[in-house]
Amino acid sequence: MAEQAITQGAIEAIFSDPDRARTQFPVPVLQCLQIKTLDSKGGGAPERYRIVLSDVRNYVQCMLATQANHVVHEGKLKRGGIVRMKQYQAQALKGKNVLIVLEIEAIEALGAPEKIGNPVGLEGGVKLEEPQPAAAGTNSTGQLASRPSGNVRNNGGVSSTIYPIEALSPYAHKWTIKARVTHKSDIKTWHKNSGDGKLFSVNLLDESSEIKATMFNDQVDQFYDILQEGQVYYISAPCRVNLAKKQFSNLPNDYELTFERDTVVEKAEDQSSVPQVRFNFCNIQELQSVEKDATVDVLGVIKTVHEVSSITSKSTQKPYDKRELELVDQTGYSVRVTVWGKTATEFSGKPEEVIAFKGTRVSDFNGRSLSLLSSGTMAIDPDIPEAHALKGWYDSTGRHNEFATHSNMSSVGAASGRSSEILMIQQVKEKDVGFDKPEYFSVQATVVHVKQDNFCYPACRSEGCNKKVTDMGDGTWRCEKCDVTHDRPEYRYILNFNCSDHSGQLWLSCFDDQGKKLLGASADELMEWKQIKESGDASEEAKKEAGIRLAGAFDSAVCRKMAFRARAKMDTYGEQQRVRYQLMEATPLDYKTEGNRLAELIRQMSV
Repeated sequence: MAEQAITQGAIEAIFSDPDRARTQFPVPVLQCLQIKTLDSKGGGAPERYRIVLSDVRNYVQCMLATQANHVVHEGKLKRGGIVRMKQYQAQALKGKNVLIVLEIEAIEALGAPEKIGNPVGLEGGVKLEEPQPAAAGTNSTGQLASRPSGNVRNNGGVSSTIYPIEALSPYAHKWTIKARVTHKSDIKTWHKNSGDGKLFSVNLLDESSEIKATMFNDQVDQFYDILQEGQVYYISAPCRVNLAKKQFSNLPNDYELTFERDTVVEKAEDQSSVPQVRFNFCNIQELQSVEKDATVDVLGVIKTVHEVSSITSKSTQKPYDKRELELVDQTGYSVRVTVWGKTATEFSGKPEEVIAFKGTRVSDFNGRSLSLLSSGTMAIDPDIPEAHALKGWYDSTGRHNEFATHSNMSSVGAASGRSSEILMIQQVKEKDVGFDKPEYFSVQATVVHVKQDNFCYPACRSEGCNKKVTDMGDGTWRCEKCDVTHDRPEYRYILNFNCSDHSGQLWLSCFDDQGKKLLGASADELMEWKQIKESGDASEEAKKEAGIRLAGAFDSAVCRKMAFRARAKMDTYGEQQRVRYQLMEATPLDYKTEGNRLAELIRQMSV
């Protein structure tokens, strides 16, 4: 029965006559002869599997796309099992025919028999030629050519296939992808001593995956007007495939592309065969278990649309427009989402409409909130099954529901999932807080010592800079970042102090704002007293007075009991790893509130 179900001849047809294979064998049924786990690339990369599929006559090596890994993880794909190959891409790698399997289904009813027949490797079949990027495309002036729909054709007229984005790696040198531009950034510029520059980036999507592509300087002029958001293109090497810089991308891909002068970009006539967008939704309730600063996609019904407001960035002192939305979903939770800039001012969504966000950053403000990244996108009432189901739920029952928020999660513990309880110092160390990942915690402790050497550094006086400046030896101080020279620096704290409770002691580091709270004076004032104390020109009386003031500032912090909110993070110094503790906020104890808290703890213990 299993042998009769197999689509014999399908593998040879896929490589020798793709058009016939698509019409005659749209969903071939094959036997799995082998499953092998490939070595992981490390860095949290997903597992990769190589499988061998047979149609009784021939067998072929296949790479299982990571989106199909679940059939292995769930134990459905077994050696000898019969499968339906629902989506695939055929290609040639190093002269060998290979299938990238994008979607596969195990037919468990047919069991898992031994190998059927005597299939042979597809060595005698027609080999696929690797894509020839110079066949057509953009010339050095960025002129755009058009390529017909269907398979790519090289100059010899031999059929070749398109690489799925999933298969790209630094080891593949000749390839062509067919992808849709789902996001296009504005052109960004920079100015440094080494020169000026500019860049822009796009997100590219096909059926297998997504990848970010960046263009610098000359390539900005070459490709910016060609690549349009929402359009489908053929893109061919030469084009560098590098490890992705995760801090600048919201895509779940280990690699990213950098366009080169000879990269070929061609607009596809067939614009419908590539998906519009790919989401990986996290429901609103699940946000409470997502780490701070993670990037997620979210789908919800708009409950409230607030007016546009403006804030000023602390780092750049530039004003930014923002708009806040409240979203709800079937989990019974709501969350606040902030959109920025033009997206905020031109936002047209209305309450009770479904909205999908791709690329939002998770914050622990008010427990959990979201912010749309500059590389993120949104879609109002998207035509996807999840949106239709959500709209149906809301229209039937959801609009009358009450919704919970994440605000009951402490902002101290939200990033780490820890409760808002106040820990003893011994507990911080015994629980290995910060050992596996950055975590926040609270302690109440007494300052017992403040280090007086190297307690501050000379900083740039430009607003929002704070970078260290260099003494030029002529009475001026230079900031390389701002490319300016100041007549004097602004000194800023980098304090280290020891605090203690009845269970142990802990070293904390802190910066300028919290340093002022601890010492009751600015770093500029302390540095002035230190310079007078050490000066050879000042009088003995002035030196003595400056020394008393300096010592008094440090002494004023000692023996003060305060509430400290801190962050624990693993750090490497030399070759030794250790957890470092950074003070985020220091506040004097409110003894009335603290007394009530302790009284409540006593009552609970009595019960």
